[in-house]
Order: sequence, then structure tokens, then C-alpha cells
Amino acid sequence: MRRRVFFGLGIAILLIVVIFPLLWIFLTSFKSHSDIYALGLVKLFTFTPTVENFERLFFTTTFFLEIRNTVIIAVTSTVLVMAASLPAGYSFARWNTGGGMPLFITISTRMFPPAVAAIAYFFTFKTLGLLDTHLGLTLLFLYFNMSFATFLLFGFFREIPREIEDAAMVDGYSRMEVFRKIIFPLIKPGAAITAIFSLVWAWNEFFFASLFSRITARVVSVSLPIWISAAKVDWGPMMAAVGLSLLPTLLAAWFMQRYIIRGLTFGAVKG
Repeated sequence: MRRRVFFGLGIAILLIVVIFPLLWIFLTSFKSHSDIYALGLVKLFTFTPTVENFERLFFTTTFFLEIRNTVIIAVTSTVLVMAASLPAGYSFARWNTGGGMPLFITISTRMFPPAVAAIAYFFTFKTLGLLDTHLGLTLLFLYFNMSFATFLLFGFFREIPREIEDAAMVDGYSRMEVFRKIIFPLIKPGAAITAIFSLVWAWNEFFFASLFSRITARVVSVSLPIWISAAKVDWGPMMAAVGLSLLPTLLAAWFMQRYIIRGLTFGAVKG
């Protein structure tokens, strides 16, 4: 009984720690300037809702352009990451392509600090005319996410017994049919969680997005600091922007939670 009480208390504390920042963001976005800076715990929940923060966000900034850029770049890069990482991870898992060295080189690109390669990437992109373009950021996010996705999918593919593929090929299936009709349905939870991780990383990335975009390809994560000045922090419009930018990834995670849970526990239990 005592163990259950402590377990429930721990879960409650964890939920408060996770949910409270999100609740504060969405509540602040509907507060007036005076309510935001009002003292007292009661004022955290008792206030007169207003949409003035959203009006300022929509009519005085280029928020919609930045959201559109973020959707285009994040979704396109995620699709390309999955298209490249699925066959790569399968190849490494089944045939140990390159003796394991290409896999190590692939994942090692995520081991060094991003700032190390920033200057080299910047001059390369400037020479190729890719600065402040959707294509430039898409290729950049593809490069960084592909290594992580390949390594993650490699682990999922290794959990599938080879005997399943051998039996299917004995029945007359080609290698492509085995992958499409048998392996991919089994790996779908792992592919879903890999896609979610890649999408969230591309959606939230700030360092490279701030260096490689200016106006045309500026994404929402780069636009949020415009509400911070030397004199004050304009919390209302900034929290409105943060709340709206969080919604797409939260909804994606919500609709794919079944696959995410299965992907996180994939291969955890063996007979």
C-alpha cells in the first residue's frame, strides 16, 4: 500500500513538472499585460481572457510566413530522412554493409558540437547560393537527422528475425516485396517514433536555422526572440507564438502515440 502511495505521488509530481510549463504558456498567451505581471498565485489562474496578444502576433509580424516555412522545411526534411534511412538501416542490419565503418562514421557526425562545423557549412552554403533558402535548411536538417534516424532504425531492424525473411523468399517473394509487405509493417512503430523525433528536431532547431536563414526561409524558432529587447520581455505575444508553434508537434505526437509507445518498447520482451 505504501509503495502504491509513493508511486502515485511520484507520478503526480512528474505530471506537474511536465504539464505546468505548458499550462503557463497557454494561460499567459491569453493574459493582458497587467495580468501577466500581477503578483500572487491566485492571479495565475484568475484573470480576464483577452486575444490582444494573438492580434499583435497575427497583424504586426510575419508569423504565418514563418509557420509555413517551418512546415515546409520540417516535413520535407523528415520525409527525405525516412526515405534515405530506412534502406540504409536495413542494409546495415542485414548485411553489415562496409563492415560497420560507414555506420560508425554516420553516427559520429552527431558527436561533435554543431558550432564546430558551422563556419565550414556557412561558407559552403554561401558559395552554393543556399543561404536563406528552403532547400538549404532542408538539406542541412536532412544531413543531421539522417545519421540519428539510420542508427535508430538499425536497432529496430536487428530485432526482426532473419528467418521471417528467409521463409518469405522461399515462398517466392523478392527482396523488395519482403521489405514492403513483411519487414516494413513490423518496423512501422520504430519508423513512426524515428519520424517523430526527426520532425520535432527539425521543427525546434534554432542554432543552424538562425545562422542560415534571414527573411525568406526564416522559421518560427528563430522569430521568437524578437519579443525580447534590452528594456523588457513582451511575454504575451511571445507565449502566443510559442503556444501556436507547439501545437503541431503535440498533435502529431498525440495521433501517433500508439506507434510511439510500441516503438519505445520494441524488442523489450523476447520469448
